[in-house]
Amino acid sequence: MLNIVLFGPPGAGKGTQSQQLIDRYQLVHISTGDLFREHIKKGTELGKKVVEFNNNGILVPDEITIAMLKGMLDENKNANGFIFDGFPRTEAHAETLDRIMSGNATAIHAVLSLDVSEEEVRKRLQIRRDAEHRPDDEESKVNRRIEEYFNKTIHVLPYYNKQGRLTRVNGIGDISQVFNHICDKVDSARPAKA
Repeated sequence: MLNIVLFGPPGAGKGTQSQQLIDRYQLVHISTGDLFREHIKKGTELGKKVVEFNNNGILVPDEITIAMLKGMLDENKNANGFIFDGFPRTEAHAETLDRIMSGNATAIHAVLSLDVSEEEVRKRLQIRRDAEHRPDDEESKVNRRIEEYFNKTIHVLPYYNKQGRLTRVNGIGDISQVFNHICDKVDSARPAKA
């Protein structure tokens, strides 16, 4: 099993690189945003709680996010591995994820940070906003997501760096070159097959 956590600010290319990693290594993509939307769509108890928190402008509590994440792992016990996107966002999340993975007799093998400056991120998102008119690319939402990443999420990286699991990847350049660099790092971190 191969498990990857992918970090990077909005517009860094996580979506593009995640999809290529999923295709190459046959991984299951776990995105907290996708999990929330799926539970809301299905009308699950967890989904109803997410709607309630969203309607009140409150962040979804960790225990709900973690319950959804555990459910996704349990549903995919025979997967080749997972790629986590949008989780962990705090050091406490990272510690919890390590415990969950250990409880499933596996671990996080590669932690990748797509490094792109805030200036470059804003430029990319403006181009994307002009071309695709995506609702999640409204300027106020983008500003919140950028601030969340650079003020909070990025502080998870030292946790993984201390353990020697963090690899920083220059996210600026040709998409295929960035992907090849990522694959080199993933392949060197990949556990030996039993």
